[in-house]
Amino acid sequence: MWIITRYIDSNISMFEFETEKEAREALKKIEGYKILTEVIYFNDPCFQQEAA
Repeated sequence: MWIITRYIDSNISMFEFETEKEAREALKKIEGYKILTEVIYFNDPCFQQEAA
């Protein structure tokens, strides 16, 4: 998951995206100060180790 946090006119807004590509496209269009963040959940299946 990708999050854009925007600060403009003393207001903070957050926008959530499924892919990096769509987040980066939106980042170009959003005005104000902005931060792009990737959210990683450590309980996602890709982080699970199989029992030996």
